[in-house]
Amino acid sequence: MPDPSHGFIPSSSEDLLRRRVKAELRKRMRGLRAALPAAACAERSARIVGRLRETEPVAQARSVALFWPIAERHEVDLRLLDAALRDRGVQVAYPALVENDQTMTFRFVSTVATMQAHPLGFLEPPASAPQADPDALDVIVVPALAVDPRGHRIGYGAGHYDRWLSRARQTGVSIAVAFDFQLVAEVPETAEDIRVTWIVTDARTLLAEP
Repeated sequence: MPDPSHGFIPSSSEDLLRRRVKAELRKRMRGLRAALPAAACAERSARIVGRLRETEPVAQARSVALFWPIAERHEVDLRLLDAALRDRGVQVAYPALVENDQTMTFRFVSTVATMQAHPLGFLEPPASAPQADPDALDVIVVPALAVDPRGHRIGYGAGHYDRWLSRARQTGVSIAVAFDFQLVAEVPETAEDIRVTWIVTDARTLLAEP
């Protein structure tokens, strides 16, 4: 059922159109990001890390969820932020896919050296790492292929983050990170979407519009 907090219940034809537009936008943004040179990805990622460190939620957090970058997809690289957080004594968690049903959870890791390779191209915590409850994370940093100023984002389409944020939005702050060209005027909203509360790119930091 659509979440009434979204303020609309789209018709089936409207919802189908929104999903088609999202699919096209996802495809276009993947292509644009793939064309970005690796050196530019690293430079822009460093700027994003600097901006994240300056945001009030991250500066005050005692527990933060990050994600490990898929290098071949030119994702935002947050590894410098991991090191900075640990220097402050912050607990850091990473997403892990549950093997039997491929749902996503987060697990705290004491060091990234314990992370293990996943077939999809990222590192994830071992199954022995302690699991984080949705209300145990002060900040969740979320990847995005596209995001708009209202906090609506497009991921790869599996819905893992939307499902997690639907459980965590009452307690934690969610921050979408993307390169600045991935910030678009509007991302079509569908029923299962959960907005993030902040948007950080290499050029700007935004509190999501109400």
